[in-house]
Amino acid sequence: MAHVERRTKNKWRARYRGPDGMERSRTFTTKRDAQQWVDSMQVAKVRGVWIDPSLGRQSFSDYAQSWVLGRGHVVPGTLIKEKGHIANHLLPAFGSRQLSSIQSADVRAWIATMECKPGTIAAMFGTLRGIMGTASRDGVIGRNPCDGVDLPRQSAQEEMLFLDPDEIERLAAAIDPRYRALIYLAAYGGLRWGEIAALRPESLNLLRGAVDVRMSLAEVSGHFYDQPPKSGKPRTVSIPRSLAELIGEHMALWPNEAGTVFASPNGSRLRRSLWYRRFYKPAVLAAGLNPRLRFHDLRHTAAALAIAQSAHPKSIQERLGHSSIRITLDRYGHLFPHLDESMQQGLDEMLVKAAAASPRPGTQNVLPLKAVQRPRKGR
Repeated sequence: MAHVERRTKNKWRARYRGPDGMERSRTFTTKRDAQQWVDSMQVAKVRGVWIDPSLGRQSFSDYAQSWVLGRGHVVPGTLIKEKGHIANHLLPAFGSRQLSSIQSADVRAWIATMECKPGTIAAMFGTLRGIMGTASRDGVIGRNPCDGVDLPRQSAQEEMLFLDPDEIERLAAAIDPRYRALIYLAAYGGLRWGEIAALRPESLNLLRGAVDVRMSLAEVSGHFYDQPPKSGKPRTVSIPRSLAELIGEHMALWPNEAGTVFASPNGSRLRRSLWYRRFYKPAVLAAGLNPRLRFHDLRHTAAALAIAQSAHPKSIQERLGHSSIRITLDRYGHLFPHLDESMQQGLDEMLVKAAAASPRPGTQNVLPLKAVQRPRKGR
């Protein structure tokens, strides 16, 4: 049962019994407000969307800690990143706040204060959205305050660098010979660093010119973990025949104890930061390339080369291992400026051909002027 009772002249108490059998009450200054509140609680009970208000009063810090404990199924690399987001960015902003008090406006204000790249902001926002989304699904809060919050857009043109084939050759020639095949594989195959570092000979079909991407190497606190690729799905990437031959020669010249295609000079697994500092950056400078060229830009280069070969966006998505074609188009859509022109030309040719083949009796064909032969004067 629920009811409203007057306590003093300007104080009304509304009471109702929750689905858990516990009685709850709130005090209002007007009877109307008290009645509206208790009616809304009754409706929420009937609809099955009632939220225990005491749950939402726990701090964000306490709930985030319990959320992390429930992430045992997540790969180690992802879990380490999420813990870093929580400790370094989310707790300073929301740690002492009651979970139910965090609103969308608070999330937008937090984003506005962040001086990070859009991609970094998106990653930290993803962790916050995961925490609040779980709270919403568990009935701790009514809705996820991250829903409908817009993020800063990343300018692909500003963030990405691309190499042409001649520049790829210069980079491959400048790096230690044991890593030339690695550079070619990144620039022409589009594999991520972790996917290349985890690659094993049994994942190669050099006769067919194919690479099975099934694992990715993650390094967490000095320890290596083999985990699924970023999209969670294995894929097969075709590579040029000449590159397949080069990889075969590479494995014959540099076998290693790690059992991987590429390894450090002492035969152990590749450590990204060490390799980047010792081999990649010096090669970039020796080749006379842009000093800002990241290893990940070789993956962007692979996408640009595929687009230059008129590859379909869906094919590029599958080749790069994007989880959706939207990611591919958002990231590389600016490299497709010629597609609308090609469509225009194709539609024009289709229209002319159809009109010429099927003239309508008693009407004049609707054709471009250049396709209409005008009668000569005097005839």
